[in-house]
Parts: sequence; structure tokens; C-alpha cells
Amino acid sequence: MAEGASNREIAEALHWSESTVKRKIENVFGKLQVTNRIQAVAEAIRLGLT
Repeated sequence: MAEGASNREIAEALHWSESTVKRKIENVFGKLQVTNRIQAVAEAIRLGLT
């Protein structure tokens, strides 16, 4: 996600369905208390998770 991969690209890399990727990303957003990918990446960097 931090590299700009789409849900489809992430799904293909992990051998998951796109809906699974979408659900996982929504869970990450909730845990990081953000609403989009840019905020998620910024928060992950701030927290030292990348």
C-alpha cells in the first residue's frame, strides 16, 4: 500500500481476493484511526511501522 499498489495488485501478490484486501485495509484504517491510504501511510511512518 505504501508503494501505491492497488487492491488488485495487493490481492494478486498475496493470493487473496480483492474483497479480502479491501476488508483488511479498512481494518488497518480503523486501527490507525484514519480514513484514506495517504493518512494510513503517514501514520504508519509516524509510528515506525514501515
